[in-house]
Order: sequence, then C-alpha cells, then structure tokens
Amino acid sequence: MTIRKILAAVVFFAFLFVQRAFVWAAPKNVVVIVADDLGRQLGCYGDTVARTPHIDALAADGTRFAWAFCTTASCSPSRSVILTGLHNHANGQYGLQHATHNFGSQPFVKPLPMLLKQAFYRTCSIGKVHVQPEEMYRFERYANDKIAGGRNTVRMAENAEQFIREDDPRPFFLYFCPTDPHRAQTGFANEAEYPGVKPVKFDPGKVAVPHYLPDQPEVRRELAEYYESIARVDQGVGRLVAALKAAGHFDDTLIVFLSDNGPPFPGAKTNLYDAGTHLPLIIRAPDQKSRGVVSQALVNWTDLVPTILEFSGAKPPAYALQGRSLLPILETAEPREWDEIYQSHSFHEVTMYYPMRSIRTRKFHYILNIAHELPYPFASDLFDSPTWQGVVARKDTQYGSRTVEAYVHRPRHELYDLQADPQETVNLADRPDYAKILSELQQKVRAWQKATGDPWLIKYEHE
Repeated sequence: MTIRKILAAVVFFAFLFVQRAFVWAAPKNVVVIVADDLGRQLGCYGDTVARTPHIDALAADGTRFAWAFCTTASCSPSRSVILTGLHNHANGQYGLQHATHNFGSQPFVKPLPMLLKQAFYRTCSIGKVHVQPEEMYRFERYANDKIAGGRNTVRMAENAEQFIREDDPRPFFLYFCPTDPHRAQTGFANEAEYPGVKPVKFDPGKVAVPHYLPDQPEVRRELAEYYESIARVDQGVGRLVAALKAAGHFDDTLIVFLSDNGPPFPGAKTNLYDAGTHLPLIIRAPDQKSRGVVSQALVNWTDLVPTILEFSGAKPPAYALQGRSLLPILETAEPREWDEIYQSHSFHEVTMYYPMRSIRTRKFHYILNIAHELPYPFASDLFDSPTWQGVVARKDTQYGSRTVEAYVHRPRHELYDLQADPQETVNLADRPDYAKILSELQQKVRAWQKATGDPWLIKYEHE
C-alpha cells in the first residue's frame, strides 16, 4: 500500500470517527412548523373564537413570544428569512418564488438545510417550501405523499412520524409547513374531505372582526372559513407532537412554531402594519427549566436561524447573520435590550412593487414608503376575495379603521404612537412635535439599511 493510500485511509476513518462521535452524542433534533398566513388567531394569544388546544398546550409547555414579528408580510420573502437569518433584501428573495414571479436567493446564501446537513443532520421537508433556487434550499427528503396540497395536516404528521422513526443515528431537522390557513382558489378549501382531520365549524355571527376589516356579512363568512382552516393546522400540530412522544423524541427536540405572515385579508398580508406582521412564535426547548413563559422581547424571523444553529451546534455561515439567538432569553419574561425590530418589504407578486422599510419599537412604528407615489398594490387573491369585492360593489369609502383613500394612497413617511394608537391610523409624521422622534427613527433605519446591504439605498443616493 502506498503512502498516499495509507493517508487517504487515515483521513477517511478519522472522518467516520468524528461523524459517529457526533451522532452518538445526545441527539439535538429540530422541528420547525410554519403555518401559512396565520395571524394571532390562537387561543394562547387570547383569541376566544379559535379552537387550537394543541398549539395552546405547546405554548404552555414552552415559551410564547408576545411581540414576535415577521420581517415582511409576503410568503416567499418571509420564508427565505426564516431559513437564512438574512432580511429578504439581503438574501435576494425579494418576492414570490413561483411561476412568472421567479424571485430567488443570491448564490452566496447558505440556508438552514444546507448548514444542518453539513453538521450531519438528516433533513426532511413536508408541505410548502416556496423559495429558490431549489438546489440551494434542498432537503434530503420530501415526504409529501397524500397530503392534499398541504391541507391534510394529520397525514402530514403521519408522514413525519415515518421520517422520525427511520433507523438512522443522525439527528433530524423536520420542516413542517401546512398550506392552511392560506386562501384556496375559492374560499379556504374547507369543502374537501381530509382523512383523519375532523372539520371544526364556526358561526359567522360569533367570529371576532378585527379593526382593519369592515363588519360585513361576507367578511364574517370568510373569517368563519379562516378559523376552520386554522383548526386543521392545530390538529396537525397535535398529531405531530404525539408522534414525537411516541418515538421517544419529544424531550430531545427543539420545536419552533410560527407563521410566515399575517391573515390573507387586505389590511394585513403584504402590509408592514402590525396586522400583517405581528405573529405567533412558540419555542419549546428540551432542556428548558421554566415552562409557560410569556416573553415580552421584540423579536423577528432573522432570530430563528441563529437560535437553531446555537441549539444544534452547527457551524454558522462565513457571513454575519442579521438576528440573534433566542435561546439565552427563553426563560426570561422581560429580557433587556430586545426593544426594537426592523422590517423590509419590496415585492409580493412581480407586479406588486412597493418597497417599504420600517422600525418598530415598543412605543413607535415608523414606515418608509420608498415608492409612495404609486398606489398601494393588491395581491390578486386578496383583491378577488369576497371581502374586498364587497367594498368595491358598495363603493365604500371606509375600510375597517382606515379610509380606502388612506389605504391605497400612502405618504412617504408614516409614524404611529403604538400606545395611544395601536390600530395605526393617526399618522404623526407631519406633526412638528414629533419631528425629533421621526428624525431619530429615520436615522436608525438608514443605518440599518447600510449595515444589511440594502440595494434600495440607491434611492437616497439619487436624492
């Protein structure tokens, strides 16, 4: 045997030893559950209409974040942030991934499935991914058999159990993403049958109509359908948790539950107002000593990848991530220095160009509408919804807590006092007594754009 072959053999067996040492250690499995277009319509967030006992139980056994926010209220861009730890303007997924929209992340990006695979994790996606390039975001396995387009959440959990129980010593990363409660071609796909899922019906007369929607019969009907779709998500979560327990992995798995963006109604989804971005986040860590914690930290989806990398011990990418790990504050209700978050929206559909940047503190929300000269664009499914078509048919001038004019035609600067005006309807940006606060927040947004490499900084340069 030549010296070269001997050295190659030594390197090979050393690699196997390191790999085996890693997988023989106590497993640190990761499950990330991403609902689609779910706001805070959950029992654990105080919604008395929702029927979500399994998600509520998960919150009671972990940490529920009271002030969690997506960075953009659009599906593909938000999911790119969830999987990269970079704002969408930094990773390149500016808008939707599919069909003619065709946005995708830049070649330098190292998403979570890639990073965990390099750390000897086996990875599985069930349900919606909706980011690209596919080879960049590739999972080792896709378990999408008979899941009814991501709406049979019980079948999704059954597929997950097969993956969890595979005879493989490596820790696992499961990315579990129902399509519910996203709109379907018509309604919320409640008319179909989903084996194993029990339909949960809601009375339109008893649903809660949020401030940003008009209290009209068609709105109530849509909300009742929306709540039914949410109940399917809950049943899937319950079945998945049961599968983890049955397989003996509930107490060695980090479970993260969240949504990509807010409800699929005009006034919420695609907006940077709280209605579109203030979302559920529940994290259950296996070694967590305090349970049922309600965190007051302001956090956003850039914080998720750093959290998972710290838990797993996986090596971070060479570039700097744009969030912070949440593990150190899981058991602290009021951690210090978690008092502001930043948000970035550029597109939804390819024709929906309306870049916005914002900073949200505990008291103020400042939104910069970069293309404020344009009318605010509607996502096609929201424009075609019975909710908005009712407004069009009646020629309403008021839409929930806003006028139609204020919703469609927005000023360059929006500033809201969230304590005095939680519905964000009184714009203070032109008030002289708020000029100092406005200037401070504008400077912070500008500095953050520079720090995160925002291409839309060119707007300032031209001005």
